[in-house]
Formats: sequence, C-alpha cells, structure tokens
Amino acid sequence: MKKKETVKQILLGIIPAIVILLFWFLTTHFTDVPSSILPRISQVGNKFVEMLQNGQLQEDLIISLSRVIKGYLIAAVFGILLGSIMGMSKTITYILHPTLTVIRQIPIIAWIPLIILWCGIGEASKIVVIVMAAFFPILVNTMSGISSTPSGFIEVAKLYRLNYWKTFTKVYLPHALPNMLVGLKLGLGVSWMAVVAAELIASLSGIGYRMSNARSLMNSDVVIVCMIVIGLVGIIMDKLLTLLFSVLTPWEKANKK
Repeated sequence: MKKKETVKQILLGIIPAIVILLFWFLTTHFTDVPSSILPRISQVGNKFVEMLQNGQLQEDLIISLSRVIKGYLIAAVFGILLGSIMGMSKTITYILHPTLTVIRQIPIIAWIPLIILWCGIGEASKIVVIVMAAFFPILVNTMSGISSTPSGFIEVAKLYRLNYWKTFTKVYLPHALPNMLVGLKLGLGVSWMAVVAAELIASLSGIGYRMSNARSLMNSDVVIVCMIVIGLVGIIMDKLLTLLFSVLTPWEKANKK
C-alpha cells in the first residue's frame, strides 16, 4: 500500500514538468519565437552535453560549491553559537534581538552593492554574502529550539548542579537539535541561492557568472542549462542533508510513525 502511494506521489509530481515541457515544445516548434529568446529543447540538451564535455559546467559548479561550503560553515558556527547563547539568556536576547531583527528584514540582494564596495568582487564578497544569507535562518531556528526547552528540564539540571556546558549538551541540545537541523537545512538552501545572486551581479567565475555572461551574449540555451543545473543541485543538496538529519535524529522518524 505504501509503495502504491509513493508511485502515485511520483506520478502526480511529474505532471507539472510534463506540462511545462509540452508547452515549451509547442511554443518553439509552432510559433515564431526566436531561439535567442526561447531555444528548442533539443538545442538546450545539446548545449548541456557540450558544456559537460568541455568541462565548463563542472568547473563552474566546483567554484560555486566551494564558495557555498566556506560561507555555509562559517554561518553555521556563528548562527548556532549566537542562537544558543540568546536562547539560554534572556538578557542577551533583549540586547541583540532588536538590532538583529532590523538587519534580518533587509533583503540579501540589497546588501550586495555595499559588500562589493567593502570587499571588492573577489572571493571575500561572495563568502560574506553567503554568510549573511545563511546566518539568520540558522540563528532563529537554533534560538527557537533552545528557548523552548521545558523549564522542568532546566530545573533538574540546576538541582544536579550541572555547569553551563553540561547543561547545554545534556539538556538544551537534545531538545533543540531538530530545530537546529531545520535551520541548517534552510541555511544551505539560502546559501546556494545567495551565491548565484552574488555571482550574477559581480563575479568573473561560477555558475552565476556563466548565466550573466550568456545573457549578455544572448545565449539563452546556456542560461537555461545553468538554471536547470542550479535547480537540480539545490534539490540534491536538500535531499542529502535530509538523509543526514534522519540519521542524526532517528527518534523524529519514530515519533512520526
């Protein structure tokens, strides 16, 4: 029964993709839309193979992914650290929360021109953009998980006179871990989007730069190839992280059953 439900879910999920491909096929074959605006599916497929064979696509992906990994790890460290401190201390929350809330409301795209002025168009600016984009989802979810720890658990820790580190690892962390993992998952998705946005605006390498360069040359087939690859890589990263988290929190799967 469960297998049938999975098959049904997959079949329903591919319906929109089939509709889009059909519309794309009909538009490019039976209308006068120029290929510079919307290329044929076969043209995009050939360009994808060409970019794979000459190594251009792999090189762009490696550059972009390396930036994401660096920025994401930095954001994860600072987001979890500050989120844990704010979740455990109301005083720190009262001090930092208003300022962080104001900063969080500014879209990351609005920060990019200022970051470029500060850091130039080199690697530093891309990593700073990623850190800022991923930091807040990780921070907010970590703080939410820590602050929602039942007070009874904390009282028991005080009764046993546990120090701050043991209280964190044995009381706060087990309860907050699912929320923290959600924040890390959201942060990774935002990191991938942020690096593409940064590369589109100011970069000389990466998948975002390849799209921007192709757009200026009216190579819409390259743009579409990059868009598809960006979407597929994002899905793969999300699924891998979901698999990792299911291993780290097996009790969550048991609770859902």
